[in-house]
Amino acid sequence: MVPHKHELLICGGYKERNCYSYHTLKNEYKFICSYPNDVNLNGHCVVKLVDNNKNKDSNEITLLSFGGYYKHTLIMKYVSVWSNDDNNDNKSYICNQWIPFTDNHNNPIMIGSDYMQGARALIGGSNNHLLFITYTFKNICVFDLNKFQFIKYHTLPTYNNICYHCFVLKPENGQETIEINEENKIKKKCEMLLFYNNTFEFYKLRVCDDIAIFGCYAYVHINNTILFFGGRSLTGKSLVISNELHKYLIQEKTWSTLEITLPNVLRYCSAILSEDNTYIHMIEENIGKDTVTTHMKIKVNELSDPLQL
Repeated sequence: MVPHKHELLICGGYKERNCYSYHTLKNEYKFICSYPNDVNLNGHCVVKLVDNNKNKDSNEITLLSFGGYYKHTLIMKYVSVWSNDDNNDNKSYICNQWIPFTDNHNNPIMIGSDYMQGARALIGGSNNHLLFITYTFKNICVFDLNKFQFIKYHTLPTYNNICYHCFVLKPENGQETIEINEENKIKKKCEMLLFYNNTFEFYKLRVCDDIAIFGCYAYVHINNTILFFGGRSLTGKSLVISNELHKYLIQEKTWSTLEITLPNVLRYCSAILSEDNTYIHMIEENIGKDTVTTHMKIKVNELSDPLQL
C-alpha cells in the first residue's frame, strides 16, 4: 500500500493484478487499473518516488513497482481517481497505467535479481534519488534512480534469511541529520541504516522473544515507534498465526507487547498509517482459493499504549 493524501493505493497482490484506491474519508474503493497480463505478482514491492520540484499538494505522484518471485519493473504516473479536475483527461503523458520503467534514452530498465519475493525498499539519499532494497537471502543493494544503475551491493550480517521483513528509515533523535563534506555534497545519516561514502555500517538490535519466531507480519513506523501486527511462525512443524501487537521504541531500543489484540489473526499482510496519522490500515492478501482479502483499521488514539507521536 502507498498513502496519498486521503487515499491508500493498493497495487495488486498475490494472483491479483487489479489496483484500487481506498478513500479513507468516504470509506470507498475505486478501480485504478490492472497490471499487464504478462506480469505475475507474488511478493512484489511498490514505492512512491519523490519529486523535489513538485508541489506537495499535487494530485499526481509517481509509483515504481518491482521485484517479487517473478521479477518486473514498471512505473505509473498516478492522478487521483477521485479528482473532478477535467484537465486530467488532457494530460500529455500516460497516467494511471503501468508502463515499462525506462532510462533517458527510452531503454527498459529492470531492477532486481530473479528472486526478490518479499523484498522491502526505501527511498533515501541527499536528493531522494537512491532506492535501498533488502531481499532474500541476506542482501542489501542501492539503485541510483538518476543514473539508472546499481551502485552498491552488500550481504547483511543476519543469522536467518530475510523475506517479508521490517525495513524502515529513521532519522536520528527524531530529526534528520545532515552533513556536508569537503566536496560540498550533502550526506544524510539515519538511525536504522547508514549509507556514507559508498559503504555500509550495521549494528545489532535485540528482538523481542515473542515476535522472534514470526515472519510475514505487517508493520508501521510512527515517529519513534514501530508497531508489528500478527505474523506466522517460520519454524517448527505446526503453523502458528498471531493476532498480537508488538511495539519497538527506536531511541530507547525497548520492546513491549500491547494488551489489545487484533480481531483476526494476520499473515502476509501490509499496514500503513494514513497521512493524517489518524488510522492504521491493514490488508491481508488473498493467499488461497477459500480466503478473501481482509481490510482492518485501528484508530491510533485508541491504542492503549502511548506511541510517542
